[in-house]
Amino acid sequence: MNLWLRLIWAVLRAWRLPTIQPGALIERNLRVWPGDLDINGHMNNGRYLTIIDLMLVEYFVRSGFAQVMLKAGWRPMSGGAVITYRKSLQPGQLYRLRFSLAAANENWNFMRFEFLRKDGTLCAAGYMKGAAVGRKGLVPNIESYNRLGIQFEMTPLPFAVQSWLAAEQAIILESGQVGRE
Repeated sequence: MNLWLRLIWAVLRAWRLPTIQPGALIERNLRVWPGDLDINGHMNNGRYLTIIDLMLVEYFVRSGFAQVMLKAGWRPMSGGAVITYRKSLQPGQLYRLRFSLAAANENWNFMRFEFLRKDGTLCAAGYMKGAAVGRKGLVPNIESYNRLGIQFEMTPLPFAVQSWLAAEQAIILESGQVGRE
């Protein structure tokens, strides 16, 4: 299925589903389509992250954050992802995607995701970080959560996220780009 159609479907579907609170776990049963495949005949590694983007759209709509962003003139921004692939997903195979807010700091929200076969076998898992961006840059979470009517509290970052952020900083240091952001 074309990704634009999937995006439209994700938005329309999310509007019909019950609202959720940040931190809620959402799950979706999906299928590997022919357009999801790579030359090895299984789901393309990049497609996993595209599916995560679609799940994030659903999360934004169902939590009310999409409406808050539109009213404020903010845009959603992904700041990166870390993913590990364990088992492949084959053409036509059904799988379940679990997605939830794992933690948040001053500006970033860290989403946990897991791709599971029907039998519960873990195929891929990881985290992505996202934030709202306004004219002045990243919007502090205290402001965005306040507009949602929710008291913001920073949550401890899982060890895997701490390690990922440390590795991210090392990559930036190695490129000589520190201080040029």
